[in-house]
Amino acid sequence: MCAHLNEETDHKPGLVMSLLKNKCPRCRRGDLFIEANPYKLGRFMKMPQECQVCGQPFDMEPGFYYGTGFVSYGLAVAVSVATLVAWWVIIGLSVSDNRFFWWMGINAVILIAIQPLLMRLSRSIWLYFFVYYSPNWRKGDVVRSERVNKDQMGNW
Repeated sequence: MCAHLNEETDHKPGLVMSLLKNKCPRCRRGDLFIEANPYKLGRFMKMPQECQVCGQPFDMEPGFYYGTGFVSYGLAVAVSVATLVAWWVIIGLSVSDNRFFWWMGINAVILIAIQPLLMRLSRSIWLYFFVYYSPNWRKGDVVRSERVNKDQMGNW
């Protein structure tokens, strides 16, 4: 029974599910965010300094997370295209009425509603670009920060 538990805990978690669950990219087990609920707007983007499971630092360098704006923009465009296609298939588009404008309004509401999720996901995707999974994470195999300004930590 103990061998079964070791095999179960030593498996490599899947990339997509770890990314969607906002898990640490190094071990894919620790949480990237302190608050589990993305709709607690005062705290939803707070991250620990490092992974509680493997010790991977999350603040890689000053301004590291500014690139997440590009990822978030791409995700918002993908959601907009998906809702446009769904609207086109289900309701249809026409130049003779205002169905397109209804889609624009509903799409705007959807984007506002899922914005906390998109922001978290974009931060996870950005971190996954630079920190890869390591099968040796239990041995302290982490990517250390190159340039960290202690006075500016947490200002993202």
